[in-house]
Amino acid sequence: MQQNKTYNYFTLFSLYIAQSVPMAFFSTVMPVIMRHQHYTLTSIGLLQLVKLPWIIKFFWAPLVDGSSKGTKDLKRWIFSSELLYAILIVAIGFFDLAVDFKLIIVFLVFAFTASATQDIATDAFAIFILKKEDRSIGNSMQSGGSFLGTVIGSGVLLVIYSLYGWKLLMFGLAGFVLLALVPLIFHKKNIKKEIVNSKRISAKDLYLFFHQKGILKHILLLFFFYSGVIGILTMLKPWMVDLGYTMTQIGIYSGIYGASAGFVSALLAGFIIKKLGKFKAVRLFLFLGLLVTIYFVTISFLPPTNYLVILGLLLIWSVYGASTVSIYTIAMDSIRKGREGTDFTIQIVLTHLGSILLAILSGKIAHNFSYQGLFIIESVLAILVLIFFPVLYSFKTEKNVD
Repeated sequence: MQQNKTYNYFTLFSLYIAQSVPMAFFSTVMPVIMRHQHYTLTSIGLLQLVKLPWIIKFFWAPLVDGSSKGTKDLKRWIFSSELLYAILIVAIGFFDLAVDFKLIIVFLVFAFTASATQDIATDAFAIFILKKEDRSIGNSMQSGGSFLGTVIGSGVLLVIYSLYGWKLLMFGLAGFVLLALVPLIFHKKNIKKEIVNSKRISAKDLYLFFHQKGILKHILLLFFFYSGVIGILTMLKPWMVDLGYTMTQIGIYSGIYGASAGFVSALLAGFIIKKLGKFKAVRLFLFLGLLVTIYFVTISFLPPTNYLVILGLLLIWSVYGASTVSIYTIAMDSIRKGREGTDFTIQIVLTHLGSILLAILSGKIAHNFSYQGLFIIESVLAILVLIFFPVLYSFKTEKNVD
């Protein structure tokens, strides 16, 4: 049984890192490459369109749930989505970034639609193969894979690009995506033989999700969960630029040191949640998040030494890593049986929407009230989330809706 658990974790880690490496490359490294090729900032801004499928993926999540009667069907979705993902990345390799930019954007949108579909199926697959008491560690694999993928996609691949060029990098990236499927090939089919949804799933299930008893509190928790840290994370790089750091230093300190701290924190968070219990552990992480915001307020009154800045980066990324595992675990335990992919996707999209709104506001706040004002406001938000967490953390489901 223990070996099965370990292989479950390894399989999930592999699948989630396969998602995050290309995403990290196209969203963080590709803008650098484009800027070196003298693209306008407007063109670089269009690159954000590739993230759109991950925001609206809940629209086709019921299709994945409705056509899946167990892990076998979910594996088909994962394999087919990843294969299409890899094929589209290979196709992008044949285009010239200097002349085929708009066509590359189109292909990237389709590629990330395939990736988002894989994510829906993988999330549902994770819920099936993990026992409830193992979900916190399973979510550590999910979050840890994402952070490690960020380190690879935003750092290592830039070096590979400089050595081997665009086409070979795309071929290698596609190969990596397919290689990550190998653990799933050998995954035992009978680990979780739960049959889902005898009743047809449709878009109406999206509507019904928002009409469950107690759902409003849960939505508020999802929407504001990251509010104490996301503003600081968003403004970290501009803050460092204004402090005089070079792009190389920012890339190393934030993209490698920071993301690595998030990776380690995410792995540890799952074990902490399992040891303390979800409520106590998440409240602990929120309290630590408050301490980190206070740290940033404190150093904003001090001369910004290199050690203080790097320590701040490590702390904020660590809290973010633990927070990510927390919200994934809360979301995974708040699903309707038979609607696993749909419900988990809706909840994660809600956290993304809240993060996007707060990220936008953080820029406005920093502009009008300085970084110090932003750090103070983030501290207030962290206090509010910590205070209201026991009130908002009351939604329970996992009922069979068939």
